[in-house]
Amino acid sequence: MPDGEYRFGPFHLDADERRLTREGAAIEVSGRYLDALILLVSEPGRLVSKDRFMDEVWRGVPVTDEALTQCIRALRRALGDDAANPRFIETVPRYGYRFIALSDAPRPDQSVANNARRFPWTDIARDSGAAALGGAIAGVVGALAYVAAGLVSPGIGAASTLLVLVSVNLLLGLAGGLFVGAGMAIAGRNGRASPAMIVGAALGGLVVGAIGRTVGSDLLTLFFGRAPGSITGAFEGLTVGAATGLAAWLALRPGRTSPVLRTGIAAAIGAITGVGIALSGGRLMIGSLASLAAEFPQTNLRLETLTPLMLSTATAMEAALFAGFVTAALLWSRRLSQTS
Repeated sequence: MPDGEYRFGPFHLDADERRLTREGAAIEVSGRYLDALILLVSEPGRLVSKDRFMDEVWRGVPVTDEALTQCIRALRRALGDDAANPRFIETVPRYGYRFIALSDAPRPDQSVANNARRFPWTDIARDSGAAALGGAIAGVVGALAYVAAGLVSPGIGAASTLLVLVSVNLLLGLAGGLFVGAGMAIAGRNGRASPAMIVGAALGGLVVGAIGRTVGSDLLTLFFGRAPGSITGAFEGLTVGAATGLAAWLALRPGRTSPVLRTGIAAAIGAITGVGIALSGGRLMIGSLASLAAEFPQTNLRLETLTPLMLSTATAMEAALFAGFVTAALLWSRRLSQTS
C-alpha cells in the first residue's frame, strides 16, 4: 500500500501509522477499509477501478461487489460524505471510485516511497508458511492412503515402516510446500495474484525436487550401497510446482467462486498433472517407493502388485493432494490475514 501523510479538509491520514484523525480526534476505521481509503487518497482525481480494490485491498480473497460497496459506504460515513453530493469520494458507475478532494499536503514522491518500501517479508513468510502447512498435510494424507490401500505388509516392522513412511511424506510435503510457496510469494506482485506465481512455484519445485533427489540418492547409497535410478527429482518438482502455481493463481484471483470450488479446481489441475507425469515416465512418491521396493525386495512395502494404471492413479492422487491442500492453505491464510 502507499506510504506517507495526507491532509484533506479537516482530516489527517497517516498511512505509515495507519491512523485517520479529524481535527486531532481519532476516527475508527477497520483495517481493510483503511487500506481502501489509503488507496483512494494516494490517487487524487484518478479513477481507482474495482479490480484494483480487489487486488490491492482484498488481495485475492474472493468477495462480491457488495463488499466493496459496503466498504465505500462505511468510508463515507466516517468522512461525513454524501454519495449524492460527494466532497471526497465520487462514484464512477460500473467502473470504480475517485477521490476528488484536494490534499493540503504534498503527495509523497513515488520514487522515494518505492525505494523506501521494504521487501515484503511478511507476505513471503505468510504464504510460505501456509503452503508448507498445506504440503505437510497433503503428505500425511497421502501416506495414510498408502496404508489404507494395503501397501505396507502387516507383521514385524510394519509399525516402524508406517512411522517412517508418514514422517518422510510429511517432511517432503513440508519442504515442497515451503519452496513452492516461497517461489509464488517472491514472484507475485505485492501479495496479489499474478501469472508470475506459476514461474515462481515452478522454480521452487525444481529446487526442492533436485535437492530431494540428491539427498535421497546419497542416503540410500550410504546405507545400502546403491540407490534406485527411478526416483522423483527436478522434473517432477518443476511440473508439480508449475501446476500448483497455476492452481493458486486461479484460486486467489478476485471473483465470486466459493473457496471450496476453487480448491476443487486446484486439485483437478494437480490430478491432470499427475497423470501427465506418470504417462511421461516420471515418478512422484508412490513411483519412487515402487522403485525402492523393486531394488530392495526385503522391505515391508507391497508394491509389486501395482499395475501401470494403479500407479498413474496414485500419482494423480499425490499431485491432486499437494495442489489442493497448498491452494486451500493459501486461501485460508489470505482470508485470515484480511480479517485480523
